[in-house]
Formats: sequence, structure tokens, C-alpha cells
Amino acid sequence: MQAILYIAHGSRVKEGVEQAVNFLQGVQQEVTVAIQEICFLELATPTIAEGIASCIRKGATAIAVMPILLLAAQHAKHDIPKEMAKAQKLYPYVKFTYGEPLGIHERLIDTLQARIIEKQQPNSNASVLLIGRGSSDPAVKRDLAKIAKRLRTKYHYKAVDTCFLYGMGPTFEDWLLQVKGKQQQIFIVPYLLFTGILRQSIAKRLQGFDSQNIMLCESLGYDDNVKKVLVERIDELLHFKEEGVS
Repeated sequence: MQAILYIAHGSRVKEGVEQAVNFLQGVQQEVTVAIQEICFLELATPTIAEGIASCIRKGATAIAVMPILLLAAQHAKHDIPKEMAKAQKLYPYVKFTYGEPLGIHERLIDTLQARIIEKQQPNSNASVLLIGRGSSDPAVKRDLAKIAKRLRTKYHYKAVDTCFLYGMGPTFEDWLLQVKGKQQQIFIVPYLLFTGILRQSIAKRLQGFDSQNIMLCESLGYDDNVKKVLVERIDELLHFKEEGVS
């Protein structure tokens, strides 16, 4: 019997865990698979091992593992596959397949624009900063740069820059130094599903920064576009499974 295991990141903030669960419960209504379980990479329960065990207790003989991650970095490339390898040894009779993160998608570009407009209508001279969580994987930097380019091209911004809260640069502090004294309209959008403490940290760093033109928008978040992209990734994963590709 086929199962889907959704793996969200997890958060120390209770609201972040609740938002992920509520979002994924909505996704489950769009997917016609009998066994669907939710688990977390870290900072929340159930764990990946517990999620897999729950699927198997319910009769799963095939588990499609779906990472609820924006970009492919350490978690997607190493941490989740490591847990899957452990599970394969424990349950050699179960077939595991693995999906792709949300990645670069036109719908997500549209959600970024929606976050900006929610804050204020951009003028013809407006610029945007996308802030990623951060990673040591250079692919994350490349992918966020591609997303920035698509946003700039599609919605005609003067510039769309990127930075990261940790890991590889440029850092948020680097960017703040570069824009100090500039008077143009600038929108900051955290490229995160749930910000919580991270968004508070961004807001705190902006305090005392002398510019009325810098506006902190809500994060990408869990909207209908994100749901549609995730359902698309699930369909791709299940299709590959049917075709015998893992």
C-alpha cells in the first residue's frame, strides 16, 4: 500500500509547527493516497523515524518521502537521505522514493510579488531584497539568485538582491552597509516558509537603521501557490514511482 511522508523543517516556535501541520493537512485533502503522515526534520515531533514507523504500522509497503523545503541544501541532499537509508535497513521490504523540494517555480515568484504588494505598491524605482535562511551549499546561492532574476524580470524591479542570515554570504549586515543612505524604495522579503524568530531578528537589525524607505514584508509563507507547487511535486513523485523510477 502506498504512503506519503511529509517532512517539514520544524521550529522552536509552537506557531511555526502548527502552521506547517495546518498547511499540510490542507495538502492531504488534495492527494488521493490512503496513508499520509506528517513528521519533522528537527525541533519538533514526530521525527522522521517515527513518521516512517507510523506509515508502516498502517500497512505501507511503499513510502513516497516528500521534503517540505524551499531549496535543495544539506537537509534535502544529506539529512533526509541518511534517515531513509537507516529506515531501508530496518524495513527492507518497503520501497522508498524521494521527492524534490519546492525549488524554482513561477507560482512562487508570484507569491513574492503578492507579499510586496501587501506591504505597499512598488514604484518604478523600487528594489527588492530576498533573504534566505542560509546554507554552506553553493547551489542554494545559485538558486536564490535565479529566483531573484525571475522576480526582477517578471515584475520590472530596478534590482533584486539576495543575502543570507547565516552560512555563505552576502550577509544581511553586508547588504545594510551597501544601501545605507540610499533613498529608493526597498522591499525586504524573507524567503522562508515560516520566519518566527528569524523575522524578529531581521526586524531588530532594521531598528535604528535610518531609512523610511526600507519595508519588511511577510515571509513567502504557506499560501495557495505554495500548496499548488507542493501538490505538483507530489504528483511528479508518484508518477515516477509508477514508472519505476526512484
